[in-house]
Amino acid sequence: MTNLRAARRLSVNGIRRASQSELERLIRPSGYFRQKAKRLKLFVAFLDQRYEGSLAKLFASPTEKLREELLNLHGVGLETADSILLYAGNHPVFVVDAYTRRILDRHQILPETNDYEEIRKMFEKALTSLEEDVANAGEARHPPLVAGFPGSGHRPSAMSTAKRTALAQVFNEMHGLIVEVGKNYCRKSQARCDECPLQKFLPQSK
Repeated sequence: MTNLRAARRLSVNGIRRASQSELERLIRPSGYFRQKAKRLKLFVAFLDQRYEGSLAKLFASPTEKLREELLNLHGVGLETADSILLYAGNHPVFVVDAYTRRILDRHQILPETNDYEEIRKMFEKALTSLEEDVANAGEARHPPLVAGFPGSGHRPSAMSTAKRTALAQVFNEMHGLIVEVGKNYCRKSQARCDECPLQKFLPQSK
């Protein structure tokens, strides 16, 4: 991300203008850089052909239709499609990742190997059941960050600070909290259960 930003390529137009070899060089630290560069180019081509190069038009599409289109792109799986929908498009779709699976498994809610869609729908049903509370919250927006993110050296993007519906905000925040627990406490190895904020919900703690 830092490389793309420094080269002024961290935008649809920037990726469109960059050559394949330039993209590969810029994203090399992320690993699998050749595959990722091809997929970035593929996404921009899809955006140009279907939505006149406009992210606004893309994300104005109905969620299920857009999700299907994204999943039809080579290299875009369920987690990637849902991440694009939620974080970039502000569509209320819950993202299931390895942290989510691990936490559910260790709390004996669902096995780690369960189907992605089953886990996603379970979260969406549970969170949407709070619809009245969500509606009362109205539309949500991240608090403005005038000086940018600490240590990042740049201001937050328009996408980061965009207005989103209350339900999309709930999905966004819940997934963010799960990621924090997974990274800092519910680790794959050397889990820090005694320090975890969810420790009291573990089956053996009841």
